[in-house]
Amino acid sequence: MTLEICVDDIAGLDAAVAGGGDRIELCAALALGGLTPSPSLIAAATTIPIPVHLLARPREGGFHYTAREAAMIAADMTAASDSGLAGVVIGASRKDHSLDTDLLADLVAHARTLGEARGTPLSLTLHRAIDLCDDMPAALDAAIALGFDRILTSGGQPKAIDGLAMLATLHRRAAGRIVILAGSGVDADNVSEILATGIGEVHASCGSLVVSSDEDGTSATAARERQFGFAPAARRHTDMTRVRNLKSVLCNTVGQVA
Repeated sequence: MTLEICVDDIAGLDAAVAGGGDRIELCAALALGGLTPSPSLIAAATTIPIPVHLLARPREGGFHYTAREAAMIAADMTAASDSGLAGVVIGASRKDHSLDTDLLADLVAHARTLGEARGTPLSLTLHRAIDLCDDMPAALDAAIALGFDRILTSGGQPKAIDGLAMLATLHRRAAGRIVILAGSGVDADNVSEILATGIGEVHASCGSLVVSSDEDGTSATAARERQFGFAPAARRHTDMTRVRNLKSVLCNTVGQVA
């Protein structure tokens, strides 16, 4: 069982590792669904002891990209490869939400070229653009044909727990040709139901909200920061305890199967 934790700051990196995460999806702005992380965060991620996959997403919103945006994704992939990260997470759609297989083929080819140049393949994950596809099994087949290593999906629903039937369908159809990585709303309370589909990799943020306050326990400074729009009333952070609890369920499941 593999636990991937998506993080958007350096404290999240530390919490994911300390909690027992097996892999990182590195991004910025998780509140927006994740965007490409900064060069400084990428550099920090190269120092941790588990694999890191970079999310290459140039803006919030849908996944239909212009040529200039596609060039940004390719450049972000290059940055990930040059930094020594293990992989990238990408996706692209046409206006009708079907996969943009032409653009994705170009990006996959770019990833292969990068891997050959550095002597180590760049692992490729197709992100949740697939969840918007009308025909997800056909999109799965397309991802396999393109050469992706895994698909991050919630089974076509906003939360993975509500997409169990499709997750099971995708897992059976994949038949070992590609990894299905189940994500969105995954936690220690529901992961057993997700694993019952046969899926062996899960993706989670393990986030908790922390109310903004001053270091001395008062809220005057925090209120001032909120007044200027510099800080939210509560800030999301990667919760090491939630990572650890989720990892514990995964480990227990492996033990039961063994």
